Order: sequence, then C-alpha cells, then structure tokens
Amino acid sequence: MTGLAPPRLPRVSRLMLGDFRSYRELDLAVSASMVALVGENGAGKTNVLEALSLLAAGRGLRRADLAAMARTGGPGTFSVSVRLDEGDGGHRLGTGTERSDGDGLSRRCRVDGTAVPGASAFAEHLRIVWLTPSLDGLFTGPAGDRRRFLDRLVLAVDAEHGTRVSALERSLRSRNRLLEEDRPDPSWLDAVEREVAETGVAVAAARRETVERLAGLIQAGRDETSPFPWAAVALDGALEAELATRPAVDVEDAFRSLLRRNRARDKAAGRAIDGPQASDLMVRHGPKDVPAGQASTGEQKALLIGLVLAHARLVGAMSGMAPLVLLDEIAAHLDPRRRAALFEALAALGSQVWMTGADPDAFRSLPAGAERFEVTPGRIAPISGP
Repeated sequence: MTGLAPPRLPRVSRLMLGDFRSYRELDLAVSASMVALVGENGAGKTNVLEALSLLAAGRGLRRADLAAMARTGGPGTFSVSVRLDEGDGGHRLGTGTERSDGDGLSRRCRVDGTAVPGASAFAEHLRIVWLTPSLDGLFTGPAGDRRRFLDRLVLAVDAEHGTRVSALERSLRSRNRLLEEDRPDPSWLDAVEREVAETGVAVAAARRETVERLAGLIQAGRDETSPFPWAAVALDGALEAELATRPAVDVEDAFRSLLRRNRARDKAAGRAIDGPQASDLMVRHGPKDVPAGQASTGEQKALLIGLVLAHARLVGAMSGMAPLVLLDEIAAHLDPRRRAALFEALAALGSQVWMTGADPDAFRSLPAGAERFEVTPGRIAPISGP
C-alpha cells in the first residue's frame, strides 16, 4: 500500500491572497510538485502555509481567530483562493471573511464560485497535512496537545470529525453549566448526557479507527534503517478500549449510565472526568521501544517527521488522493543525510509539498523540477539558478 501513489494528484497551480496577514495582494503561480519558500524570519513564509491550511476543515495551522488573519491596516477582512489542477481538469477553491450583522466577521467558502456550507466541502477536491515547529514538544507536552494532533489526523481522512468534536465540546459545557445549578432539571441533564454519550462514542470510534489504520500502515512499511524511525501508536482511553470488544450502542448506554452516576463527582471537579476528552495518544520510538517522550530531542523530531509522512500515506490510501503537505521550517535542524532522505520520502508520496526555511542552502539538494521562491515582506519572487 505504501509503494503505490494514490490515483488523484491535485496540485495548487495558483495562489491568490487579499489582505491576508502580511500580504496586501499576492498572485503566485506555481508549477512544481515541490515548492520551497525561503526568507528571513518574519518575512511571511508561514503566512503562506497558513493560507493554504484554511482549505481544510478547522481553523488552520495556527488555530487563529479570523480577525487575527486580516492584514493590519487593511479593511479587516481577507480572502484566500487557489487554482487546483488535477490532470484532466481543475477547480477553484476559496475562503475568506465578510462583515456580518453587528460588525462581526463571518467566514465564507466557495468551490468554483459557488457557495458551500463550510471548509469541509473542500475535502472532495483536496486533503491537507502539515507539520509546524509548534509540534516539536508534542511527545512531552500535555495530553490535550496530543488529542488536538490526533483530531487533525482524523480530520484529514474524515472531514466531518471536526463537527463531532465541536458538538461534544458544546454538550460537555452544557452539562457543566447544569451541574453548577443548585437543582438542575433531571430531564435536561438526561437529554444532555444522552448527547454527550452519542457524540463521545462517535468521536472515540473515529479516533480509534484512524489510529488502528495508521498503526497497521506503519507496521506494514517499517524500515529499521530509515533516518525517520517508525512509531508505535495506540490510544489510551476507556471508551476506545470498550469499543474494541462491544457494539457502539452498548458503549453509549454504559457511558450514559456512568455520567449519571458521577454527577456529584463531576460537579465537584467542575468537569466531566470520564470520556474521550480525557483520552491520550500514546507514541513509542519503535526501534528503541521506549516512550517517545524519553527519546532525545533529535530523535523526537525525526520520529514526528516519520509519523507525519506515514499519515500522509494513510490519507492517500483512504481518500484516493495524495494530500497537500505543508512543512514549516522542516529542514532547519536536519543534517544533510536526513535532509536528502526527507526530500526522497516526500517525492515518493506523490503529493505537492510546500516547505519553508530561512537558509537557502537547506533546499539546494531538492529534486530536479522543484521551485524555490524568495519571500520578503509582502512579496514572493522566484529564485533562479542552483
């Protein structure tokens, strides 16, 4: 499965920005499968990747508020659009903000000029995976960071997962508010807990399926000699464990009963203690068989890169299209051997890859046909020559 390129190979051939971050206006034509954006820190390289990441469900790679993405000094709104080519045809995908009632901002999404309900509609034409420096502490940070990382993995193969996670968070907040009351209405609590159980089990099931598929793909293609070690991944969560042996409807019933029994405890804690909001993604350094958090800083970075590469292959296998891969400052701390191995692995994906970096030398060994661009504040220009 890992040796075959997915049948669909979408490519961004043109990126247009309006009043987005540091760009008043940008119209960038691209023809390569591998794109490197080179420039000083603060020049606007990551802004380009963030713009592209908005063509996936969710809030983008920075998880920023809409207002924060609008250019300072601009009208307060922004637009992002791409021309997406795919061999025998193409599409135009666009998103941005408009002023809504009360002078607030609302997000709009369009495919070929036609309004669509949200960014999840883009998944029919494009899937996106990314890796940013903010994930460097993933294995040693709090469980919440790993849950968000896991939900991004799931979202890349299941565009509706974000809706389920949001619904779960809303229902948990509703339950917390009811439990704070002196005498909460039992019927309201029952209804809210039914929603928590239904959405919670759906979230847990989607996470479990993705982790199982990812673990299977990694095991099938593991290479003990790779500079990017294979990861052993598993979920640590009560609901996920229950789903391995019982039908989902039975797990829902049991979870709902547990929530009812633990109302007093959860009220004292100010939150629901049990549920998928407490699950964790467990990662081990496969070749060394140690928890990822116990590996060296360099080993953790290499392990994370290997995990994202495996996820990109999983997205291709499950969706039938090679995902767009966004890698922010990816080559900065890699030695020449790992850098060459990374470029080779990226080329094998069949994906279009966008990378950023401050050092032009880091991208001199890119495969033939790759494009490099110099990024300066508000402007991007091609780099010619070696």
